[in-house]
Amino acid sequence: MTDSVRVRFAPSPTGFLHIGGARTALYNWAYARHHGGTFVLRIEDTDPERSTEENTQAILRAMSWLGLDYDEGPGVGGEFGPYFQTQRFTRYAEGLEMLKASGNAYPCFCSAEELDVKREAARAKGGFAGYDGACRALPADVAASRVAAGEPHVWRLRVPEKRGDITFTDAVRGDVTFPDSAVDDFVLARTDGSPTYNFAVVMDDVDMKITHVVRGDDHLSNTPKQIVVYEALDMPVPIFAHLSMIWGADGKRLSKRHGATSVEAYAEMGYLPEALINYLALLGWSLDGETTIIDADTLKANFSLDRISKNPAIFDVEKLEWMNGVYIRAFTAAEFIERMIPWLEAAGLTTAEDAAARPEWYTRLAPLVSERIKRLDEIVPMVSFLFEEPTIDEKAREKVLAKPGAGKALDGAVEALTEVAWTAESIEAALRELPAALELKPKAVFQSLRVAVTGSTISPPLFESFELLGRDKTLARIAAARPLASD
Repeated sequence: MTDSVRVRFAPSPTGFLHIGGARTALYNWAYARHHGGTFVLRIEDTDPERSTEENTQAILRAMSWLGLDYDEGPGVGGEFGPYFQTQRFTRYAEGLEMLKASGNAYPCFCSAEELDVKREAARAKGGFAGYDGACRALPADVAASRVAAGEPHVWRLRVPEKRGDITFTDAVRGDVTFPDSAVDDFVLARTDGSPTYNFAVVMDDVDMKITHVVRGDDHLSNTPKQIVVYEALDMPVPIFAHLSMIWGADGKRLSKRHGATSVEAYAEMGYLPEALINYLALLGWSLDGETTIIDADTLKANFSLDRISKNPAIFDVEKLEWMNGVYIRAFTAAEFIERMIPWLEAAGLTTAEDAAARPEWYTRLAPLVSERIKRLDEIVPMVSFLFEEPTIDEKAREKVLAKPGAGKALDGAVEALTEVAWTAESIEAALRELPAALELKPKAVFQSLRVAVTGSTISPPLFESFELLGRDKTLARIAAARPLASD
C-alpha cells in the first residue's frame, strides 16, 4: 500500500447521481485534496440489466457540475485502470486463480435448490442459516475431477475456521466488531465465472492501491467479508470510514417522496453547485460547529474524517434554498450575469451576444434580480416582461385592475410620465405624487402600474423596471391595460 492517500468513489450506473452518493463523492474528494492525495472514480457497472451508458454519462456530468474533479477514472485514465468493472474481468479471474493456488478458494457444487432447503431447515431450528461448508471438505482431487468434468459449480472463499470475530477501527465509528458467524464461506465467483461484489470490489481496491474506503454505512455489513478477502489475498486492509445515512425531515431515509434526490434535478431547479457542495459538506461534517458558509477551498483546507458525525443527517430543502440565496446575493453583477444569461437563453428571451452588446443594461438589471431570488429558475418568470410582451395574469387583473380607481391610476401615470426624464429617480419622483393627487392609496396606484407593465403583482423594483423597459414600451403597456381597469 502506498504512503500517499488514495480514495475512490465507485458509483453503480443504475441511476443518476443522488444526493447521498454526491456527499460520499464530496467527502472522498475533500479528503484527497486535503492530504494532497489521489481521488479515483470507478464505475461499478456489473449489473447488466440496470447499468447504462446514459446513467454513466449522467454521473460524469453531475460530478463535473459539482466541480468534483478526479485524478484517475473515465476520460482521465491512470496507471491502475481500467476504471469500469466490466473491463476488469481478466483481473478478477487472475485474483481467483491466486486464491485457488493458495488454497483459500474452493469449488462448491451445491445447487441453489439444495442451499435453499438447507437454509430453511436451519432457520426453522433457529440455527446458523449461512453456508454449511458441505463442499469444503471435499478432497482436492475429487473436486478437481468434478470441475474438469464440467459439473456446475461456484467458487467460495475458505474462511479460516479459527478466524474469530472480525474487528476493525472505523475512522468515523471507532472500533466495530462482527462475530465470526457473520461471515460464512461466501461465493467469490458465480457459475458463469463472474465475480461477486465483495470479491470484485476488493480486487479493484487492491489494484488501485486504495488506502481509505469512505462510503455509506449501507456497506458496513460488507466490510467483514471484504476484510477476510484482503487477508486471503495477503494484502493490507485499508482504513474504513462509514458515513451515516441522510434522512428526510420525517426521519426516514431520503427518497423521492421527500422531493428531488438527483444532483442534476437540483441543477435544473436553479441551485448553484457551490451552494450544494457547501450544504452537502455540512450533512455530517462541520468546520467548527458554527460556521455555515464554507467554500470549496476552505473545505479542502480543513476536512478530516474525525469531524464526521456518527448520527444520520437531516436533509432540509428550505435550508439549502436559503444557502443558495446567500451565494446568489454574494455574486458581483458580472458573476450573476454569467449565471443568468444561460437561463434567459434557454427560455428564448435573449442571447449572449445581446448581453455583450448591452453590458450597462444587464449590469443595472443584475442586482434587481439577484437580491430577490433564492434559485436561478426564478429569474425567467421575474424578468420575462423586459424581453417580451407579458400576458396579464387573470388573478392579478381581478385582484388589482378590477378594483375601483385602477383606471384613474393608469391615466394619471401616463400623464405624469410622458415628459419626465427617463431615469428611475425621475420616474419615482413623478409617480410618488400620484396617490395623494388622485386620492388613492399608494399600494393601489403602484400595484396597478406593476400589473399593467409586468403582467404580475411580483416583479423587480417598479421604477428601475420602467427605466430598463424604456419609455415607449412602458407607456404603451399602460395604455394597453387601460381597458381592463376599473374607473
